[in-house]
Amino acid sequence: MPSVSAHVAVALAAHTQHAFGVMGNGNAHFLDALVRQGDVRYTAMRHEAGAVVAADAFHRATGRLAVATVTYGAGFTNTLTALAEAAQARIPLILVVGDEPTSGPRPWDVDQVALAAAVGARTYTVGRADAVATTAIAVEHALAYRSPSVLAIPYDVATSDAGPIPSAPSLALPTPLSPTDAYTSARIEAAAAALAKAERPLLLAGRGAWLAGAGRTLGELAEATGALTATTALGRGVFPDARYDLGVTGGFGAEEAMRLVGTADVAVVFGAGLNQFTMRFGSLFAPDTQVIQVDVAPSATHPQVRSYLRGDAEVIARRLLDSLPPVGTPASAWREQVDVAAARTQDPGEPLAADGRLDPRSAATRIGGLLPENRVVVSDGGHFIGWANMYWPVASPDRMIMVGTAYQSIGLGFPSVAGAALGVPDATVVLTTGDGGGLMALSDLESAIRVAGGRGLAVVWNDGAYGAEVNLYGLKGLAQEPMLIPEVDFAGVARAMGAEAVVVRTLEDLDALGEWTARPADERPFLLLDLRISGSVIAPYQEEIIRVNS
Repeated sequence: MPSVSAHVAVALAAHTQHAFGVMGNGNAHFLDALVRQGDVRYTAMRHEAGAVVAADAFHRATGRLAVATVTYGAGFTNTLTALAEAAQARIPLILVVGDEPTSGPRPWDVDQVALAAAVGARTYTVGRADAVATTAIAVEHALAYRSPSVLAIPYDVATSDAGPIPSAPSLALPTPLSPTDAYTSARIEAAAAALAKAERPLLLAGRGAWLAGAGRTLGELAEATGALTATTALGRGVFPDARYDLGVTGGFGAEEAMRLVGTADVAVVFGAGLNQFTMRFGSLFAPDTQVIQVDVAPSATHPQVRSYLRGDAEVIARRLLDSLPPVGTPASAWREQVDVAAARTQDPGEPLAADGRLDPRSAATRIGGLLPENRVVVSDGGHFIGWANMYWPVASPDRMIMVGTAYQSIGLGFPSVAGAALGVPDATVVLTTGDGGGLMALSDLESAIRVAGGRGLAVVWNDGAYGAEVNLYGLKGLAQEPMLIPEVDFAGVARAMGAEAVVVRTLEDLDALGEWTARPADERPFLLLDLRISGSVIAPYQEEIIRVNS
């Protein structure tokens, strides 16, 4: 008879094609069943956090359910930072774990249910008679609430006979939020009227707009009103016409572009939480800008919002478009009055900084011109996150994957490569990471090299320090010794694992990237660029943080 583990594996196979994990005592039988049933590709990672991160990145690249698996105890506790990131970023993820036996905890067991709850994940524990139904409920919860679910298999239940495997039950998932009440309809009409009358209309979109599939409609709305557009870091590329897009708002934006955003008289925000970084700590919009927010949150997420329209971004955008005055009504001429391309141009920097090390701005500019056009950029957390967001364009929001920013963590970069590479098998995956986070995630450098191969490229911004801490606390006079890292030869480590690697001290050293890009992906190895950059060049977004915290 099929075991409980087999029931779980078959039930999950109905909802995913990929799973990532690290095998141990608690999930060995589940993994055996998963591999044998044949419909799910399993990718082994080298650290339990990396398993969750790879699954997370796979979802962000594809929109499909993320699935990871680890053992109980230490295996589970190793996932907590990555699990917290998935919860904060609202990632529909299933983490299949072993758990203590039904007879009670052993000396090495911990309260996994409480730990999961502490970071925002709900646990569903399977039994001998309900494994398929419980698995379906966990999947339904993850998809409906865009939240990670932990699916626990008690140690003494994993191999129990569970009888014939029943058909997987259908899932009950919510439909897009589409309000029809008279009050909301009146506010939509008012918002449409404000847009139509605006002299300097702006549309700002975030990841929520992309998840709602609102890109095309937002493009039509921008065209109809003559609006300029802008995005959050996670919404880059959502607007189909880049000619009128001012880029990322906040500290990643070019200064002139942000000045133009501040002059908007009406700004409609779709699917963006308006956090402190997007809003430049309250200085993004002028005090008299009429800010209208569209989102599925219960209420507005920033005090500057004057009108809040709760609903699906695509639904509300379409209703706004339909509520505009008849065709032929003059649109705003703002687009024709500004040079958008010039406004969003970033500072190119100098070849070398004053200390003789690479200026990260010029390095980022040069790398951006050499990267393959068909690319996915994955980003770890740290001071360096500004450079990729400022200098490396991406085609759409699912082509910029930032695992770690929701939870303000570092050390999740290398395993992200594996998930993105499997999610978008025809693209080059470009990792941007720092030396601090890179060392934390080093175990899954092997995974990145193995899975991505010649479609993988890692850029390590190596400044010999935890740069964000040096910028914020070192400048305040705190002792810098704990913030420093001895210069690590990442290139040497990568070569030992089978990659091609280059230590980059000058812009000319980046010619190796051009040569690598020119080769067919199946004829080149994974490439790591070890950029020896100056820590004296502070990213603009960090300068904003420093000002606020001074």
